[in-house]
Amino acid sequence: MSLVEIDSATARSKFLKQAFTLKHTLADHPLFTLPRLVHLAKSVPRDRIEYNSGKVPVGVKPEDVPKIDRSADEVIRAIETANAWMVIKNVEEDPDYRALLKTFVEDANRAAGRGAGEYTDLQGFIFVSSAHATTPFHIDAEENILIQIRGDKFVRTFDNDDRCLISEEDMEISPSKHRNQRYEPWFEERATMHRLKPGDALHMPYMIPHWVSTGETYSISMAMTWKTPEVKRLNKIRLMNGTLRRFGLPQKPPGASPAFDATKVFAHDAMRAVIDPLRKSESMRRILRGLIYGRKANYYYDSKAEKAGM
Repeated sequence: MSLVEIDSATARSKFLKQAFTLKHTLADHPLFTLPRLVHLAKSVPRDRIEYNSGKVPVGVKPEDVPKIDRSADEVIRAIETANAWMVIKNVEEDPDYRALLKTFVEDANRAAGRGAGEYTDLQGFIFVSSAHATTPFHIDAEENILIQIRGDKFVRTFDNDDRCLISEEDMEISPSKHRNQRYEPWFEERATMHRLKPGDALHMPYMIPHWVSTGETYSISMAMTWKTPEVKRLNKIRLMNGTLRRFGLPQKPPGASPAFDATKVFAHDAMRAVIDPLRKSESMRRILRGLIYGRKANYYYDSKAEKAGM
């Protein structure tokens, strides 16, 4: 039986273009129980977990996000009362989650008429959030299907071509930039609301702006993500643009100068060939981020916590 329940006509017309809802069959899967997630959290490097208070405004500034003075596994065990938001990143490095992710993404792409050779870089991100938690307004640099496992989740999506909401500079990629974006109350007039219950899922294309809140009970969900060749190319250009801007050299957006775009892609690949072998350990990843992008690139190591609300 397929892990994904998706209307083929809808998938073929909207896949990778517009947000739309679908169904999945993973709501009772043992990989998403709290004990299994505690085990997962204890097994991954610290820079693969990010967590903070879930009681934040939609447009909260990154420096104003309250921290939580507990270990990741303690937060998961107390998620019903912790007022917390957490993401465990790159769960595809665990063989059990990777097998599930691979099957799911293959099923979804097949339903949309796309083959296995048309995407790569499968990644999984598991979210564990207390009731009434908020994920502030942001964009993600990959194709994404968010599956809801437990509790209710409310996702507001916006037009990803609306530069009044997200500018091209905002879309540049840099480890020193927090994902949270500027948010104005009038943005809400342009939102499309998607209510997700266990068994529901939402496809969100590359760079679509969105923000998320949870319902009356704690929530577990997983973002199943992948990249097409075009997304990988755009990300290389936007990472180079973000890096050059950090050093005072703002750049034109992708597509404005194809020759410069090609040069940036080449430079990106050449640098990654040197850097990637060094990134295998957590300590080296932390050092490299700090050297190239500054202290803010390691913001999730900040242990200062606000006890209020705990």
